[in-house]
Amino acid sequence: MRPSLDTLHQFSVLARRLSFRAAAAELGLAPSTLSERIRELEARMGVRLFNRSTRSVALTEEGRRLNARVADAAAVLADAARPIQGGDTLTGRIRINGPRPALELRLMSLVASFAAIHPGVSFELLAQSDLIDIVAGGFDAGVRYDDRLDGDMIAVRLGAPQRMVVVGSPAYLDARGRPETPEDLADHDCIAHVFAGGTALPWSLEKDGRPVEFVPQGALRVNGIELVAARAGLGLAYLFDEYAAADLTAGTLETVMGDWTPPFDAPSLYYTERRLMPPALRAFVDHVKVHRNG
Repeated sequence: MRPSLDTLHQFSVLARRLSFRAAAAELGLAPSTLSERIRELEARMGVRLFNRSTRSVALTEEGRRLNARVADAAAVLADAARPIQGGDTLTGRIRINGPRPALELRLMSLVASFAAIHPGVSFELLAQSDLIDIVAGGFDAGVRYDDRLDGDMIAVRLGAPQRMVVVGSPAYLDARGRPETPEDLADHDCIAHVFAGGTALPWSLEKDGRPVEFVPQGALRVNGIELVAARAGLGLAYLFDEYAAADLTAGTLETVMGDWTPPFDAPSLYYTERRLMPPALRAFVDHVKVHRNG
């Protein structure tokens, strides 16, 4: 016997709340009743959907997969009801996470052009450097540079290759010299980009098939303001050339070691392979496929 829609709705609320007491209050049920309904659902499906302890409730892998399917089905049902509610306007919310540069440089313009066509769709974009499980995190999709994805993920490349550059102000370079090799960087103030955990972003350099990973050891460590620091003459910065484009054109920054910073693949938008995809997400993915090189 298949689970009822009421039971799946109760499962979905518990998956969101991860608290029997809070979920039961939202559903207007006694916690013991909700617990019994979930046990019946697990018995019917033959898998454990939640790991329970006296202090916490967490989805199992099977629970996460069911939750994604239930969310998809709910979105499809809501989409089917739209004409009855008066109008064909696409609605819904799309949650996406990924590293800040990928969201800013490649995804944001696609979100803007999509939103202009479908103003009824809202977005929640969360900048995160750490790779997370998008299903467990409640995200519809993610953006990442690493192509190694789980087997049930689909990836769509977001445009042409990108490139990192090493830049400095003309005044700094005139005073300290222009490095030509990774070894020369030891004589320079190299501005480090640090993550929340305190680790510094290594500079990935390569020439003639020789890769070099350089970890900056300068006196200045920042998070997201490398461009401003380099412009102020505080040292060399390693960043996306798209961030530095205006300064390079204006001459307030110069690139050095250009032959050590080859292009690399752009990030990809990735999402789970689903039989039922929420209409808003499907429309956005189709939009990305058409406009990603624009």
